[in-house]
Amino acid sequence: MRLKKPIVSTGGALALVVLAACGGGSGDDGANAPEETFVEGGAAGEAIDPNREAPAPEIEGAKAGGTATVLSVNGLTTMDPTEAYYTNTGSILSSLVTRSLTQYVYDEEQKGMVLIPDIATDTGTSNDDYTEWTFTIRDGVKFEDGTPVTAEDVAYGIKRSMDRDTFPGGAAYSNDYFLDGDKYKGPYKSGENYKGVVVKGNKLTIKMERPFADMPYWGAFPAIGPIPKDSDPADYALHPMATGPYKFADYEPGESLTLVQNDQWDPATDPGRHQYIEQYDMKFTELSKQIDSTILADTGEGQTTLTFDNILSADYQKAKQEAGDRLVLGSSPCTYMWTPDYRTVPLKVRQAAAYAYPYQDVWTAAGEIIGVTRVPGTAILPPGIPGREDYNPLEVEPGQHDPEKSKALLKEAGFEPGEYELKFLFATDDPASVAGKDQLVTGLEAGGFKATPVASTVNEIPTLRADPNYRKINVRSWGWCSDWPSGGSWFQPLFGTGGSNNYSQLSEPAVDKEIKRIGTLPLDEQPAAWAALDQEIMTKYFPGPNTGYVGTAMLHGSKIAGMNNDDVFGMPTWKDMYITE
Repeated sequence: MRLKKPIVSTGGALALVVLAACGGGSGDDGANAPEETFVEGGAAGEAIDPNREAPAPEIEGAKAGGTATVLSVNGLTTMDPTEAYYTNTGSILSSLVTRSLTQYVYDEEQKGMVLIPDIATDTGTSNDDYTEWTFTIRDGVKFEDGTPVTAEDVAYGIKRSMDRDTFPGGAAYSNDYFLDGDKYKGPYKSGENYKGVVVKGNKLTIKMERPFADMPYWGAFPAIGPIPKDSDPADYALHPMATGPYKFADYEPGESLTLVQNDQWDPATDPGRHQYIEQYDMKFTELSKQIDSTILADTGEGQTTLTFDNILSADYQKAKQEAGDRLVLGSSPCTYMWTPDYRTVPLKVRQAAAYAYPYQDVWTAAGEIIGVTRVPGTAILPPGIPGREDYNPLEVEPGQHDPEKSKALLKEAGFEPGEYELKFLFATDDPASVAGKDQLVTGLEAGGFKATPVASTVNEIPTLRADPNYRKINVRSWGWCSDWPSGGSWFQPLFGTGGSNNYSQLSEPAVDKEIKRIGTLPLDEQPAAWAALDQEIMTKYFPGPNTGYVGTAMLHGSKIAGMNNDDVFGMPTWKDMYITE
């Protein structure tokens, strides 16, 4: 899953790293040590309660009414459920607006998310080899116009999820695992006659091309939910038909979204959601400094305001001292990477780039918080994923860099200082991206590279970065979050040949073969196998350096209650929120 917004930083991640950099770096005062404030992520949603019943239990003390204001610098890329694949779009849709086969809810005791049923009556039943999954669609669910939701509507949404041409930014798991996923192009191009989804009454059966034990997790995505058959993609992205407790009242892409209560949502059909808040006013053109100032002041409208952006490092100590539990800390199961083009950049040059990368200086320029929003990274899989093992593919401590080692590797590869050019995007309209770019240029040049930043904008970068034929760059910055707590949501999309988000362009038959093999293993054998593949990719093939793991530090006003950290998305727990008097 992609992060809250397109990655526009030259470093792929904007963060302050704890360790001093070898050969240079700005350091820190150690005030926020990782062991004190960073919560490990990655296993978000590992717990499953397959038989959770509706309605969701009432929250003690919760009251109905009021308007919550949501401020962010991160605009919404698309709100079509089939294509919503950033953590902010996915979280807002699945928590508040659209329903799917399954869903996540916050568990107070575990301080994390649990997978439970949603529009299905349980989390699904499979055959012995996980090549067929059956779900029973519950009665009483309606679209916002009062039309009853049927199993056929869910089937149509699933068919729609296989259309990579109309929805190129959506997740590709349906294509990767469902029957004829490489042939069927969705209802708009291939028609609705798809034999991989069979409906009999209120039962829906999905047939797989290969074993897919993680189907209940994929079932929680907005893409695997009901969509009316007459939906036009251009229109639907502006107003998806609500099945959850809120519906669109006004939406200006990239600027604002207003949600109001959906009177067709019946809590008796929903085991996870509440509808306490009357209205959400979301604004996406705010400056980070002003967002922090408004919520920290906690006066007037600021008392009913929240943000899903991380607080600025300059405001963090003040928030710790003054905001108390209005500062929500937690994990986000995400990894950032900085990957030279595998097709054209030799292995030793990719390794040299990892030593030249000035982690600390780039991250400090953007001002993230040590041990809270960022810690140094090594493995592809973030901390917490079952079976994950720590290792280090480089000869320096995580977060350190070594310009001399970079020069030595470039020399071994046959390049003199200043001869090999690395070209990367930065956003001229994002001050953090510009600041990171300047530090990155300095570090790469110190490591013997010719550094060429390529000017772009926040809105343009996602398209340019995703285009494998865009030759003005040969390095891509990106971040990825667990779609579910298994390597199955990482390696196929990121490092499989033709993977939907294979920004590194890594293509190795041995890796492809191993990804498929692991998917056929018994569930208890898969975690160790994914961990071994993780290490093999980073030590044998090395697509590029890991530039850190992620945490959250979100603020809310004193009258916002029920806001915890959703460690699946690194977002607020929207389903439980209410406004106090």
